[in-house]
Amino acid sequence: MSFKLKAQTAIDLGLLNLARVAGYQLSVRSGINPVKRLSQAPISGLLFRPATCSRQSSYIKQYKFAPFGWLPPLSVKELKWDSSVLTEHCFSEMSKPWFNLSDFDSNVGDIKGIWEASRFDWALGLARDYLFGRESALDELNAIAKSWMDQNPPYLGPNWKCGQEASIRVMHLAFSAKLLSQVRKTEPTLLALIKAHLQRIAPTIAYAVAQDNNHGTSEAAALFIGGSWLVINGDKSGNRWQKLGRKWLENRAKYLIDKDGTFSQYSVNYHRVMLDTYSMAELWRRELELPPFSKELTKKISLATQWLYQLIDTSTGDAPNLGHNDGARLLPLTDTDYRDFRPSVQLASVVFLQASAWQEDGDYDEPLVLFQLRKPQQNLPTPASFHFEQGGYIGLRHQSGTFALFNYPKFRFRPAQNDALHLDLWRGGVNLLRDGGTFSYNAGQDYIDYYGGTQSHNTIQLDGHEQMPRLSRFLLGGWLKAKNVNFDEHQLTGQAGYRDYLGGEHHREVSLTETSLKVTDQVSGVRNKAVLRWRLNLDNWQVQGQKVTNGNHSIFISSDVKIVRLEIIEGKESRYYYQERSISVLEVEISSDGKITTEYQFHS
Repeated sequence: MSFKLKAQTAIDLGLLNLARVAGYQLSVRSGINPVKRLSQAPISGLLFRPATCSRQSSYIKQYKFAPFGWLPPLSVKELKWDSSVLTEHCFSEMSKPWFNLSDFDSNVGDIKGIWEASRFDWALGLARDYLFGRESALDELNAIAKSWMDQNPPYLGPNWKCGQEASIRVMHLAFSAKLLSQVRKTEPTLLALIKAHLQRIAPTIAYAVAQDNNHGTSEAAALFIGGSWLVINGDKSGNRWQKLGRKWLENRAKYLIDKDGTFSQYSVNYHRVMLDTYSMAELWRRELELPPFSKELTKKISLATQWLYQLIDTSTGDAPNLGHNDGARLLPLTDTDYRDFRPSVQLASVVFLQASAWQEDGDYDEPLVLFQLRKPQQNLPTPASFHFEQGGYIGLRHQSGTFALFNYPKFRFRPAQNDALHLDLWRGGVNLLRDGGTFSYNAGQDYIDYYGGTQSHNTIQLDGHEQMPRLSRFLLGGWLKAKNVNFDEHQLTGQAGYRDYLGGEHHREVSLTETSLKVTDQVSGVRNKAVLRWRLNLDNWQVQGQKVTNGNHSIFISSDVKIVRLEIIEGKESRYYYQERSISVLEVEISSDGKITTEYQFHS
């Protein structure tokens, strides 16, 4: 990899961010950072007392914990804090200081399998159960929390390693207290647990901010929520954390969310995490009657809400599997599927826009009920075609209900995947042309290369190399820049192109009609081959000459140069973290510069 490429990537990342990371790492290694000097006796006791708030008796079914939204549900009594829900391997160094542990070199494989149960999603689930009339849920909540505190003494073991994981625990405990009406008269043990977490989070906030992602927003929210919680219960030491959290919540909203609502991570799921974080911060602010956030913050979160609203398939709540997807769902207050984004958008829309995303009643309204929010009569405008110019997204919506999302490279922040000029196609609630997803951050380099690579997207791969070279696990170099971008809302067309770091060029034109999607791809700078991939929905696809059909839909391929190969191969996709399944992938190969035209026709 050339020095010039690495140097340019460093500049793109931001020299201030690099300095923050280097400063953090140096301070921890040298022992200067106060986080290494923290000590705290094990915390034990009752977290929540019986609630005096009004409770419903319409309890339907008992909460169970479903890791990453798809693994077999576990009763909370089955949770183990040292065991990975992904591999069932046990972490062997639970009593070691967190800063002496590695994220990626443990004996359990992907560390997220350990962290998942320690996010305390179950605290919200059990608090909800208790409100719905299941008396034993409160005893379970206290017992499971006691088990966690006994086996995870402050600052020891993997569950203290990540500031964001600690922050998610703070938010879940806070909102469990909110559901149980125990925010202002909180049990001393719970306050002690929160304080121990804030002492862990605050000294490393600079590192979180330097990532320019949801680490900064999550940790800022935890400091704001936890700090103000301590203050309202008479512990003035929370003041500094509350102020620090508010400062970074404001800063991150201003800096990480563009004026079209695009979030820095170019990921649908991380966008949801950020949105839920700000919804929680605002609901907490109202709970304690604290001064309002700035108008700029409210405006940015409103734009971010509308961004995600535009991408959702209303009939299912699903959305394109864009960017990294690590299985996170910050506010699991409904029994809806993990991939149903409507509860988060409905909540944020009511909180920040004083409007309903969906007026018709649905499961996505349950957070409104639990937080005692009135559903506004005002509605968001019906989703339509759009061009998010800051993020590089063109959405084409036909009145028949067909939706095509076309993304082009427009990177103010580090790109996560090689998905330039990827196209997602939806019709009748079915994702016809789809993104590969993520699978795992630590299942081996082959998985990172495949799912983060060009081959996992509906685009063209030139000469077998990536659109942007991988410099490390989470870093791509040679960031692409789009050219010849155009969007016509009335004609339902969009186009964009790029030139990569090796001189190869790809330009794509997309048009949508009632009966078909037409895509024209022009490539140049081809040395040996260019491969166009269409990742198809699960069905019985057959190749018939230069036509591919499943009986209902047909895909016609033509080119102004010889097509060397046109075949369906087996590919992989991951719609949930660590879940993988086979899909059909149509590959079209040419061996020179040329143009390939794809017409996807809908018969029904």
